[in-house]
Amino acid sequence: MLEWIVKSIFDKGYDDFGEPMTIIKPWMFFTCIGVAIALGLIAAFVYMYKNQFSKTLVITMAILPPIVCVLIMLVSGSIGAAVAVGGVFALTRFRSAQGSAKEITQIFLAMAVGLTTGLGYIYIAIILVLIVEAMLVIFTLTKFGESSPKRRTLKVSIPEELDYTDIFDDLFEKYTNNHTLIKVKLKNLGTIFQLTYDIQLKDPKQEKIFIDEIRQRNANLDILCSRQLTNSDEL
Repeated sequence: MLEWIVKSIFDKGYDDFGEPMTIIKPWMFFTCIGVAIALGLIAAFVYMYKNQFSKTLVITMAILPPIVCVLIMLVSGSIGAAVAVGGVFALTRFRSAQGSAKEITQIFLAMAVGLTTGLGYIYIAIILVLIVEAMLVIFTLTKFGESSPKRRTLKVSIPEELDYTDIFDDLFEKYTNNHTLIKVKLKNLGTIFQLTYDIQLKDPKQEKIFIDEIRQRNANLDILCSRQLTNSDEL
């Protein structure tokens, strides 16, 4: 009943040697390009909603689908052309900084839109964008996957003569639900230890009091208490 959804708009035919081939008429070509551009713009506009973004990223999301769409239509049915295009992609190197997992996901979405429209499956491309972008909006509005606001990354510097193994245990027992020593780093030629903890505060309103008591024990050296610092947003 809904077979038209998963059916390509391209016609199928045979070449002079009796091999199957894809026939792309002008109206099919411009339809696929138009759908790819429209879906790329929709994905870009939705991503800009309550998300941090750069102009380069949203422009890429908008123009990548039609580019990939044209490439796929050009190599459709031609093994030699497909191998040549694959070689071009393999030789391409992106020298920009690695993006976040969310940004990379959007780039994959833009490529998927280009692939599906380039093969003529425009209805699948439309459904894909609607589902993925709806999920993005829902996850953004519900703060899905965010860590607890009580979680903190605590960095404390102490002199080398202090034993860091249990120096703050009583304070952690008093002000935190749990704590874990993540990393110990030597600074200033070994004269200072920098301790990095993952903690969960009992009451965020007592954060200043907690830091003041730590300061009294670490000889008033550097203290950094911030929202949890992780690389979880990178692939």
